[in-house]
Amino acid sequence: MPVSEKYSSNTLDSTDKQLLKLLQQNAKMTTKQLAHHLNLSTTPVFERIKRLERTGIIEKYVAIINKEKVGKELVAFCNVSLKHHSHDVIKEFESEIAKLPEVIECHHIAGMFDYTLKVITQNMDTYHNFIYNKLASVDHVGNVQSSFVMKEIKSGTELYLD
Repeated sequence: MPVSEKYSSNTLDSTDKQLLKLLQQNAKMTTKQLAHHLNLSTTPVFERIKRLERTGIIEKYVAIINKEKVGKELVAFCNVSLKHHSHDVIKEFESEIAKLPEVIECHHIAGMFDYTLKVITQNMDTYHNFIYNKLASVDHVGNVQSSFVMKEIKSGTELYLD
């Protein structure tokens, strides 16, 4: 199958979906362990994983770090409006936001604001520093409104595949 062929949830069979679910739960599972769960031999499992990687369905493997155990206790959602909305302004803003390590997610949204940022810092002082010394220095930022997470109810990385 050519690499250029696009895969979607419609082209994934039930074994692919089950394999992706297992990898999302524990990407460190060996091919042998995955094969056992899927009732397959290791070679077809290995080939499926390589195809899913090659086609971009599996983008990367990561370690999920406990925020509190590394001193990142404050989670904020920061809504941002831009002063202007030209193509160049949007590209420049997005480029500058991508450079800020405190921003772990940035979404261009519709509604009252232009962007929602998920920002994680050590505490309120470091968040204040982020807003006043980093975000405020990004050109074309008009309005900023922050909401702070009091308690995380659900957090995950698994994408539901039906």
